[in-house]
Amino acid sequence: MDENSRPQTPIDQIAEEWVDRLVDLVPTAGTYIGRTDVNDRYGDYSPEGAEQQAQAVRDVLTRLEAAEPTDDVDRVTQADLAGDLACQLELHDAQWHLRDINVLASPSQEIRQVYDLMPTETEEDWSVFAKRLAAVPDAIDGYIETLRYGIHEDVVPAARQVQEVAGQARGYALPDGFFDQLVGRAKAEHAELPDSLHEDLSSGADAARSAYGRLARFLEGVLAPRATEDDAVGRELYGIHSRRFLGAEIDLDETYDWGLEELARMRAEQEAIAREIKPGASVDEAVAFLEQDSSRKLVGTEALREWMQETADTAIRDLGETHFDIPEPIRAIECMIAPTTSGEIYYTAPSDDFSRPGRMWWSVPEGVKAFDTWRELTTVFHEGVPGHHLQIAQAVYNRGQLNSWRRLLAGTSGHAEGWALYAERLMEQLGYLEDPADRLGMLDGQRMRAARVVLDIGVHLGKRRPDSYQKWDADYALEFMRRNVNMADEFVQFEVNRYLGWPGQAPSYKVGQRIWEQLRDEVAQREGDAFSIKAFHKRALDIGGVGLDTLRKVLLG
Repeated sequence: MDENSRPQTPIDQIAEEWVDRLVDLVPTAGTYIGRTDVNDRYGDYSPEGAEQQAQAVRDVLTRLEAAEPTDDVDRVTQADLAGDLACQLELHDAQWHLRDINVLASPSQEIRQVYDLMPTETEEDWSVFAKRLAAVPDAIDGYIETLRYGIHEDVVPAARQVQEVAGQARGYALPDGFFDQLVGRAKAEHAELPDSLHEDLSSGADAARSAYGRLARFLEGVLAPRATEDDAVGRELYGIHSRRFLGAEIDLDETYDWGLEELARMRAEQEAIAREIKPGASVDEAVAFLEQDSSRKLVGTEALREWMQETADTAIRDLGETHFDIPEPIRAIECMIAPTTSGEIYYTAPSDDFSRPGRMWWSVPEGVKAFDTWRELTTVFHEGVPGHHLQIAQAVYNRGQLNSWRRLLAGTSGHAEGWALYAERLMEQLGYLEDPADRLGMLDGQRMRAARVVLDIGVHLGKRRPDSYQKWDADYALEFMRRNVNMADEFVQFEVNRYLGWPGQAPSYKVGQRIWEQLRDEVAQREGDAFSIKAFHKRALDIGGVGLDTLRKVLLG
């Protein structure tokens, strides 16, 4: 045992066993954390599978609540894991799984996206691919069965989400689409693979395409006519989702009002910087001016990837000397162009042994060839260092103190995304956004996050619009978002559809940032002249991913 390692406790053992059980039930979660032993299969997406998962949650929660913590690490594990499990049961009891469909993070995407994280170096790797491809039909059929049971129970999703996901499924079902391209990559890069394996991969791709075609037909022909036209989920269900994504209880009405104030502040800050960029200019005029500046453009995805990598490497080198302790394994990050064209930018964690490094992914839409560095610099800080990579990889690295659940699976969107937005503002404060154009790009993202706090709560709680006595609806949400972001309209439409179908997730970014900044300021006030920002960051990140109520309790006592 490493001299810095902490002996495993009974609560650690419960958490470790829960990770093993979860990976067995949800193999895609295993792939995400680098558990290659489950890469050849999927979990059970049927109603029976959902009940099996719920019973497993009940069992581990009973054991966890009966256990006695031995130290502060145990107390954090017990409180945070119990809170997470209890929230999962609330969602299950609310029958959320019967209507779980949205444009970004539902089973339809999960079944496809898992291939992005699977190793592809050896014949065995591709054999595992073939087995999982062959399992796609059962996974899709189980998901269809669950949605069909939702119709029977009159628990149905919004028609908008059904229609959008049907379009995505049709895309996955196309010849020469994702699955055929996957198999084509094996043929092009690994001609030495046996013919029998190439045949298995081809038949698996055919089966996967056919399954997604079946899903699209079900969504369009069966579920869509029975889906609800109401995008809102209502206050009670929204409250569960909000707690799930934050790991904290917040006053939703106060947060809505704060979101409006924060949005006004972001707008004023942008307007002031626009005048720095071009005297007398509005924000739109400053953006137009910057978009004509060829010195701030990258052309081609390879130029984008190289710039991302260079920017991330520089941040790691610089910040590792000043504001953060960055262990050697964390100093490696890979910047990648994703194999999809959805427009997402995202981070995936390193495997537990760091054999797969942390990766920043950019999914470039078809036809997009040029990228503005002033818009995207803050994105690299958000996804890389000091954002997600430093936060998530630090927890993975801290295996001597944290059990597998704490390192690899714990945490909330509010903790993770709140930290990433905190990191963006921190980089401004540290002087990495001295160029007004780069600050404008950062504020564009911050303004978007403030706008969606207002939009998300406004729509799902049926709040009064800020411009009238009418209630929020999807049409106004789209109009509101168009006024508050500088993005191509297809991005805006996708983003609004995401908020409508994934309640509580989008506000967790800005609300999480708010809580992170409040905690830092409270700790600084308590410690006075003894306060060290580097020590604060180390202490906070060494805890690993937790709910924000747990983080507050640990940092403030």
